[in-house]
Amino acid sequence: MRQFVLALCLLASPALAELEQARDLMEAGEFEAARKELLPAARSGNAEAEELIGVMYGLGLGVERDYERAFEWYLRASMKGHPGAQSGVGWYYELGLGMPAPDLVRAYMWYTLSAIGGDPDAAISLEEVIKKMSPEQIERAHVLVNDYKGWMYPFR
Repeated sequence: MRQFVLALCLLASPALAELEQARDLMEAGEFEAARKELLPAARSGNAEAEELIGVMYGLGLGVERDYERAFEWYLRASMKGHPGAQSGVGWYYELGLGMPAPDLVRAYMWYTLSAIGGDPDAAISLEEVIKKMSPEQIERAHVLVNDYKGWMYPFR
């Protein structure tokens, strides 16, 4: 029955089929083929596909490692409320990957939004980044969280 429901869903959503195929290719280590499978969905705004392409650039899977491009793909998915990508953006801000310098205020903001969205690892990341921040930075981060939270998660 489960396979029937999955097949029905795949027929109903070509983008879902592309994502499943891309995940299978990634698990098989066929990263270039997976990226080709993901690009149409990502270019049409699918947050899951955008996040996976960010992973590929961040880790150099089938492409040359490029933190700046990885960050941009993560950011696209983050703005659509993808909790895993939000945590990724937080990490890039925390370490300053793909940008001139770390930004702990924005790292805290994205980790918080990721936690609100349900990413289980975001709370751990928050605990770590807060150790590096001044009270003023934390206060500023809360202002930014409130700016985004109402727009991104209006019912939470």
